[in-house]
Amino acid sequence: MRRRTFLKDVSLATAGLTIINFPVRGKMAPSNKVVVAVMGVNSRGAYLAKSFSQLEGVEVGYICDVEEKALQNGLTALKDAPRKPGIVHDIRKLVEQKDIDALVIAAPDHWHAPAALMGAAHGKHVYVEKPCGQNPYEGELLAAALHKYNRHIQMGSQRRSFPSLIDAVRQVKEGLIGDTYLAKAWYANNRKSIGYGKKIPVPSTLDFELWQGPAPRRDYQDNLVHYNWHWFWHWGTGEACNNGTHEIDCCRWFLGMNFPQKVVSAGGRYAFKDDWQTPDTQIASFEFAEGKTITWEGRSCNHFPTEGSDRGFVIYGTKGSLVNLGGGDYKIFDEKNKLVKEVKSEVVADPTNPVAASGNMDLYHFGNFVQTIRGEAKLTAPVDEAYKSVLLCHLANIAQRTSGALHCDPSNGHLINNPEAMALWRREYEKGWEPVV
Repeated sequence: MRRRTFLKDVSLATAGLTIINFPVRGKMAPSNKVVVAVMGVNSRGAYLAKSFSQLEGVEVGYICDVEEKALQNGLTALKDAPRKPGIVHDIRKLVEQKDIDALVIAAPDHWHAPAALMGAAHGKHVYVEKPCGQNPYEGELLAAALHKYNRHIQMGSQRRSFPSLIDAVRQVKEGLIGDTYLAKAWYANNRKSIGYGKKIPVPSTLDFELWQGPAPRRDYQDNLVHYNWHWFWHWGTGEACNNGTHEIDCCRWFLGMNFPQKVVSAGGRYAFKDDWQTPDTQIASFEFAEGKTITWEGRSCNHFPTEGSDRGFVIYGTKGSLVNLGGGDYKIFDEKNKLVKEVKSEVVADPTNPVAASGNMDLYHFGNFVQTIRGEAKLTAPVDEAYKSVLLCHLANIAQRTSGALHCDPSNGHLINNPEAMALWRREYEKGWEPVV
């Protein structure tokens, strides 16, 4: 692979971050141009639009949103792009466009799987941000769609594309720290109360009917859009899927595990009394039949650091440990806790940045997706692998909501003899919006 400096020291309008040196393959002929459309451009989506537009041979042909301010954010992010994007409000019309190759999804969680399925069914490759589904059932649908439609579906598990972590996984699996058996992950923030929302008329700038899409209809309230939907079970998936997905995925990756046999969770909404429904404090553990365990601690409203960082993970082995603090960094300690190796991240991560916590190292992941479309690479986080980590997060939430231990089939993660928990495996959908493969 040839390397060149990729837009070094160019500032991203949406994040104010610095582009890293990024590997790009060859010169792109017009016939190899990849045209993407971005759904959901209020915050993270605007960053994605900007980032994809700066990849060689990639154009953002359309942006899609249901709120006027969000659309303006998307246009602002692309103000310096060679191509002015078209605007489409309805995702159902967007996926019918013949002049796009891929759909990039950064809409709210309840839209991830339905939109991705629409895109794949219409012949589009799909990049979908975590958690790739509002419930376990949707992750399985996407895994099936990956093979049925023969389209590439990449989930936003960006760390899977970091060169330093790819190399670290290789070393760990070769025995660098002995036999691994335990992984610990954490995330901390200082989120404030969302208060008690008031039911008010829908703002004229928002198409709330389309915003709800596949979700059964609820009244609009003033503490929901844009971000606080994360903390309502009807639309969101809590901090476990919102941020825990990343480090839990790394833990599963390093340990080489697939599906758990037992999941437990403790916690609740402790910091404030308000409309927030999901836990702001959660400690979950996942036991595997192979004799390995993952734990995750989420603290949404107290960001006292662990290991000096608001997020990260530790892999424990019989001959040492590996510590990551949220980016592409890692340290290796031997069995006497002596530091024997340290690799620093190319970009210093900002763990609580809602736009790009790992900085522009995300470009490795975006680039992998585009290179795979061109036939030059393989996906580092194909959805049939990535959804397994999201499933862990969903199971943690189900265990929390049912106040009991979950016993699972270690071959597929399905729940065993637990009707209360099984009722949360999938959701009800608004009539006419049911996702299918």
